[in-house]
Amino acid sequence: MTAPVDASMLNPIELFMHADWVVKAVMIGLAVASVWSWTVIIDKAVRLTRLNRQADAFEADLNSGRSLEDVAAQSGAEPAHALPRMLKLALAEWKDTRQRGPVDADQGSLLVARIDRSLNSLISREGQRVENGLGVLSVVATSSPFIGLFGTVWGIMNAFDAIASAGNTNLTTVAPAIAEALFATAIGLGAAIPAYIAYNKFSIDAGKYVGRLEAFADDLQAAVARRLASPSAPPPPPPPPSSDFSLRRGA
Repeated sequence: MTAPVDASMLNPIELFMHADWVVKAVMIGLAVASVWSWTVIIDKAVRLTRLNRQADAFEADLNSGRSLEDVAAQSGAEPAHALPRMLKLALAEWKDTRQRGPVDADQGSLLVARIDRSLNSLISREGQRVENGLGVLSVVATSSPFIGLFGTVWGIMNAFDAIASAGNTNLTTVAPAIAEALFATAIGLGAAIPAYIAYNKFSIDAGKYVGRLEAFADDLQAAVARRLASPSAPPPPPPPPSSDFSLRRGA
């Protein structure tokens, strides 16, 4: 039987301490899920902000008029960001093909196709890396309300049991069990709502970032195709130290 309580026992801590062990387990599980989702939210926010800032800085270097080799060399031997890795990959394929001898139409088509496959593979891996953790937000957003509802149903069952044991429907008799049930629902919604909002936001942001990589890959392939089609292309090896092709449209 649940004893009558005063209003001070209806605060969150007291609700948890007096809850049934099943409701306590639900509350603890939802609290852990909320902390887990907030960890992912903070990590994704910081990571995506940093990636976009690095992309902005890299694109500013490309638009500064410097050669592509200089920009690629500045990024280091193994750049962490996808954009300079894509540039280094395209430059390596171009130089490797040029050093083998004259590039005819068939070899040029193979070069563009090879660059396309390599860039698509890199973009796919980068997209998976950026989207890593979104599954956690999806699970928390979809399952937390149902877990909280389970705690609510269990708490309501305890409230009915308290009513039957007390033999009356006095609100002070059943209020704690009802409050515990509603508190479990509140925790479930508190975990689900931020996870749902963050999942949708980061899914859109990740899609925009991958689209940015795909647009850069298209620019690289177009630059290679323009150089291959140029009648004034410099003769094969050794290639000049400055860039053989440009990302600037119409170059």
